[in-house]
Amino acid sequence: MIVVAAVLAALAALVHVYIFVLETIRWTEPATRRIFGTTEETAAITKPLAANQGVYNLLLAIVAAAGVVLVLVADPTSGERAAGDALLTAGLGSMLVAALYLVTTDRSKLRAAAVQGTLPLLGLLALLVATLTA
Repeated sequence: MIVVAAVLAALAALVHVYIFVLETIRWTEPATRRIFGTTEETAAITKPLAANQGVYNLLLAIVAAAGVVLVLVADPTSGERAAGDALLTAGLGSMLVAALYLVTTDRSKLRAAAVQGTLPLLGLLALLVATLTA
């Protein structure tokens, strides 16, 4: 089950790298503005804020990816595996909390929250099962 958790975490990390690209590199592009429902003027004004948020998404992806590497290469009885579990929990848990915050503060963002939070939720559940059955 740890492999399932790692795959889900890796996919969640990729989603967050994609979000980073949108928010940090492509924020003012027409296609990105359509995704986020912003105007050209609003995108120009909010570009620094979006970039900052994008960096947070990248950091979450890095934490989750580091956890994936550790849980897949470490001896299950070593401290490295425990560190990998902790990184997965921190990365995926933060992604999930951000998605929950998004949907609870703006119900119109349900689709975005689902994209952002489904893989982390499933990854955390798989990690829990892997931990309980180890």
